[in-house]
Amino acid sequence: MEHKNCELCSNVGGELIASNDLLRVVRVHDEKYPAFCRVILNRHVTEMTHLSSDERYHLMDAVFIVERTMLDALNPRKINLASFGNMVSHLHWHVIPRFEDDPHFPNTIWGEQLRDSQRLVPAEFWGLLEKNISAQLSC
Repeated sequence: MEHKNCELCSNVGGELIASNDLLRVVRVHDEKYPAFCRVILNRHVTEMTHLSSDERYHLMDAVFIVERTMLDALNPRKINLASFGNMVSHLHWHVIPRFEDDPHFPNTIWGEQLRDSQRLVPAEFWGLLEKNISAQLSC
């Protein structure tokens, strides 16, 4: 079901990395957090409990594959996983690698900025993420 006023129903929500009938993985263009990704359910649902067990499994598996790829390729201090829905009530997960020298660490990325810094993401990361997530999405 699509909602005409929903940002994630009417837009991809970032640069598309991979998708299937259930979900899509996108890169969020944020210069302070260049490896920020979202895993977005394709249909308009607001809560995890609105999904079947199988859909929850596949959605979270995609989140975990993005997380594992970030851990292996980028070696962050921590990965933040978040699903709020207060501003955009369309089920999606934020997957954000965090580094001790990032602009907000240890605060959330939406909290007070503590420093100016910028981190580059190795170009091969995006190809690796696409490969890893596409393998899972084709199942």
